Amino acid sequence: MSGDHDRDHGLDHDLDLAVRLLAGTPTHEGRDPLVLRRWAEAAEEFGRRMRPGPVPVRVVERDGGLAAGLLARYRSRPPVVEVYVDTVDRAERLVAELGWRNWFPAGSVLAAALAHERAHAWLHHARVRAEFKRALGHTALRLGPRRLYAHVAGADELAAHAYARAACGLGRSPLLLTEALAAACSESETDQWVS
Repeated sequence: MSGDHDRDHGLDHDLDLAVRLLAGTPTHEGRDPLVLRRWAEAAEEFGRRMRPGPVPVRVVERDGGLAAGLLARYRSRPPVVEVYVDTVDRAERLVAELGWRNWFPAGSVLAAALAHERAHAWLHHARVRAEFKRALGHTALRLGPRRLYAHVAGADELAAHAYARAACGLGRSPLLLTEALAAACSESETDQWVS
């Protein structure tokens, strides 16, 4: 029973982190917090249910992620995922320092980073992107019964984090680790973190 309570509490806390990410995203200043929460819930649900097909992507390992504020990055042309090994190593050490191994088992930082970027590659497909916009429900234009759905800045990050958590069986969202990593590195290395 307490395991279910901890999992539910973790989901609530992860949702709060997701809402904060949206609130801090340009274009969302002054938006109703309930709207942001609805979008965050929809993005996370979409991410948890995503089943990306095979995405032909080359994986390249790089250094310099700590200085650039990067863990991994997907580039669509040509399709490539850049994984920053210095950041992955620092994140693994941070998990141990914080006592979060039960949420992020050894090796899960790299696995989650790859899953996260795989989700971005999948969300890049026009059909999936349109489906995601419908799921978010942010209407840009309505003509009678027809709607044109708009992009929600930051929502793709939330979907990718939710997918990575589900795909890797993590106890918490990788967004929590990304925030902790940014805080741990902010004094000396970077203020901006993306994944």
